[in-house]
Amino acid sequence: MDVSSKTSNDISFDDFKEQIISDYKVAFLSRSCSLLGRKEVLTGKAKFGIFGDGKELPQLAMAKSFRNGDFRSGYYRDQTFMMALGHLKPKDFFHGLYATTDMEKEPMSAGRQMGGHFLTYSLNEDGSWKDLTKQKNSSSDISCTAGQMPRLLGLAQASKIYRNVSGIDTSKFSVEGNEVAWGTIGNASTSEGMFWETINAAGVLQVPMVVSVWDDEYGISVPAKHHTTKEDISKILSGFQRDENHKGFEILKVKGWDYTALMHAYENASDIARQEHVPVLIHVTELTQPQGHSTSGSHERYKDDKRLAWERDNDCNKRFKEWIIESGIATLEELESLEKQIKRSVREAKKEAWSEFLEENQTAKKSLVHLLNKAASKSPNKNFIVRLKNDLIAIEEPIKKDIASTARKSLRYLIGETSAERQALLKWTSGFLEEEQTKFSSHLYSENENNATKIASIKPSYTEASEQVDGRVILRDNFDKLFEKNPNALIFGEDTGAIGDVNQGLEGLQEKYGALRIADTGIRETTIIGQGIGMALRGLRPIAEIQYLDYIFYALSTLTDDLASLLYRTKGKQKAPLIVRTRGHRLEGIWHSGSEMGGLIHLLRGMYILAPRNMTQAAGFYNTLMKSDEPALVIESLNGYRLKEPKPNNLGEFCTPIGVVETIKQGADITLVSYGSTLRIVEQAAFELQEVGIDAEIIDAQTLLPFDIREDVVKSVEKTNRLLVIDEDVPGGCSAYILNEIVEKQGAYRFLDSAPQTLTARAHRPAYGTDGDYFSKPNSEDIFEKVYAIMHEANPNDYPKLR
Repeated sequence: MDVSSKTSNDISFDDFKEQIISDYKVAFLSRSCSLLGRKEVLTGKAKFGIFGDGKELPQLAMAKSFRNGDFRSGYYRDQTFMMALGHLKPKDFFHGLYATTDMEKEPMSAGRQMGGHFLTYSLNEDGSWKDLTKQKNSSSDISCTAGQMPRLLGLAQASKIYRNVSGIDTSKFSVEGNEVAWGTIGNASTSEGMFWETINAAGVLQVPMVVSVWDDEYGISVPAKHHTTKEDISKILSGFQRDENHKGFEILKVKGWDYTALMHAYENASDIARQEHVPVLIHVTELTQPQGHSTSGSHERYKDDKRLAWERDNDCNKRFKEWIIESGIATLEELESLEKQIKRSVREAKKEAWSEFLEENQTAKKSLVHLLNKAASKSPNKNFIVRLKNDLIAIEEPIKKDIASTARKSLRYLIGETSAERQALLKWTSGFLEEEQTKFSSHLYSENENNATKIASIKPSYTEASEQVDGRVILRDNFDKLFEKNPNALIFGEDTGAIGDVNQGLEGLQEKYGALRIADTGIRETTIIGQGIGMALRGLRPIAEIQYLDYIFYALSTLTDDLASLLYRTKGKQKAPLIVRTRGHRLEGIWHSGSEMGGLIHLLRGMYILAPRNMTQAAGFYNTLMKSDEPALVIESLNGYRLKEPKPNNLGEFCTPIGVVETIKQGADITLVSYGSTLRIVEQAAFELQEVGIDAEIIDAQTLLPFDIREDVVKSVEKTNRLLVIDEDVPGGCSAYILNEIVEKQGAYRFLDSAPQTLTARAHRPAYGTDGDYFSKPNSEDIFEKVYAIMHEANPNDYPKLR
């Protein structure tokens, strides 16, 4: 664990001095932003602040070894690093604090994330890739502690793929796999399972990853003794240290105030990871937290006087300044003069940012006041409108909420009036709300032409000679075509490689395409998803396999916090077109039931959720998704792999449309909507209903997110006047969501002669065994009786009570 003292270049003293002074400028600039940022929060101009003070020196060292093509996956203390790379200027910093909704002014998220969350732009305006090898890259941060770790694994693995898999066009993504993925994390967050899972996986995979642990001996208000065994993360990770006989990590330990040791440590780590593809952990100790965890509290509340005094004496900026003076690089007077200039520039940046933040709002306020004056002059409710106007005028520094609220309330006093002034106010208000709403709500999904819902449907084609095969054969042969056509496509998961997945949907493909493209993983769902996110961020087309849908909950936080929100939180500046493959439905047992759709459709907005009823449909979804560049979850039907289907002759080409329902049986009496494996039971029940004179129309939802973008279901309801939604989820789950989409969003209530209903599984988890499945989930008798009861209520003479 000794740190090498080698340096990459011998430089002159003047050059060395210039470098040191430049680094001190950045460190002091960053600290000044942190201190002033806290004041802005406490004055009420910003809502919350979390800053990087106390961590400046190690971040400068990391920036020195960070190369073009490298990627950062860090957390909300890394402002100094971003400033050192030139990606964050003081005015950007304050616009982030104020949540300015202009990407030009607030380039990290246009106000969608709190300050301290950083990114670089990977995409051009049309959604195409920039040349990532010619820029220093940062994946978009999330607040969730240790949430950056799974993605870090994939960012590093991409270099391994690019170095070792031939045939991939690497021109915008890699130079011979020489890129390093740099992760940062606070010492307390290493207690999270995501950290441990990532560390273990990186050691197994041997990927070029450097993890920095910023250790200030606290996690919020809680000292290290409550977080870490032995209060030392590198000590307890020492078993991961590589040696002559075992692969593992290189582990380095360095004090956070020691400038020269930090430079050597990071250069050493960079060389090891970049050249040897060995993961490295750098434990940076003796760091401080000058303002405490965040603006939510003061660290004087939980640190004793002795600790506070130690932090003042060992602040990395203070120690750096003392070292510069002792080394004769600069005098105290020179540094103090420099500090005054920097403080002045930071204050000016803050002032300019606040002025720019207010400018748009002041313009809107002025326009609204003018319109309110005119509307009031023609209204019998003049006094009420004038009072609203005056209240708005009294707000010297308005935010968008103040303007929107005033405009909307004023319209209440103009109800029933027809003046041109009212119309002008109404038009302005509607336009303002629409424009501002877009600033907060755009880019949940791609807004470019390769949006997955725009990929044209191509039907599977058959000949008279098309053979009937197991569904898994269609999947296998379709995957074969996809991997053949797309050298940057790869798939990985538990049992995915050598045996070709548990249902043989990938049988024989590892032998054909190699163990890096068709890969086995350990039992670690969170980092399987993380691998996919990171590799997708770097231009690969990964398919991450979660063996069963129920196991997806081990990875749910990574899916919802990171993948599903990526395009939104970057306002279209980054993308991760990861396909998550899994299987569910109808396998018995509490943890193998696979129908938790109600939770997923609400937690994974930003992803597509696809529930094919058979393997041809599933294969078509994979083909569609490979033509697009958006993330999706594909849930194959567990009991469909051995069912016979005709084999299409255009494998790899046919595309199942996303967001489009399919009518699989025409009918006149009632519309039945379902998806996945349940469709087969619905079809059976519909056949039996015909025996009693009930003609049901069956619609396969196919995709749950989005649902029926063409609004075809309402056309069916207009014909049948009755609606039943059936699924395997719990009451109030996905079927309730579908019902809401049809009745409320599509307006099907206009055509209903009977109350719309749902038929779901029981509220409990499915019991084991065939009988347990029968009494836990909808069966054909349930569907028959539910439909019959609806028809009985409408026409009891023709349909006497059944039971």
